[in-house]
Amino acid sequence: MHIKTINGNTPDGGRAADGPAYGGPGDDGPGGPEPGGPEPGGPEPGGPEPGADGRGGGRLRADSAPVLAGAAVAVGGVGAFLALADIASPLRAPCTLFFLVLAPAAAVATALGRLDPLSRAVVAGAAAVAVDLLVAQAMLALHIWSARGGVVAVTVLSGIVFLGVSVRRRHSGARGRGSRTN
Repeated sequence: MHIKTINGNTPDGGRAADGPAYGGPGDDGPGGPEPGGPEPGGPEPGGPEPGADGRGGGRLRADSAPVLAGAAVAVGGVGAFLALADIASPLRAPCTLFFLVLAPAAAVATALGRLDPLSRAVVAGAAAVAVDLLVAQAMLALHIWSARGGVVAVTVLSGIVFLGVSVRRRHSGARGRGSRTN
């Protein structure tokens, strides 16, 4: 007996275990494509099917996360360098602004490791804006405002948060390993 499924799921919610799923785009029913045969315009036989691993074609791959993080750090580093070196460039303002949001957001996000990713991103973004505003307000109140000083202050505060999280994790990890006995 053949049950027509949608996206490979059986009507009871489980995955179909007895072969390829029919009922997708281009399926003409029982007289449709041969089971196991390639669809016209589809992937080569034996090759991976798009979306076969659960990733859609339009989504970013999980493998690209470290590449995107590295690119973000590079752009932020360029912004900090351009601001500290006082180099006139059309990239200076956007890259420096990116750094001023990225550095405190990344520091706060590491401190919020147990939250789900969306909540962590929202809280880290809000905390980054708050840190930037507090630094600017303090520097203006003390009459010591400068772009270089703002970048340095945000870098120092973000570094302190990173170091604090690192020390706390190292300390709790050492305490957790030392209390266990075999």
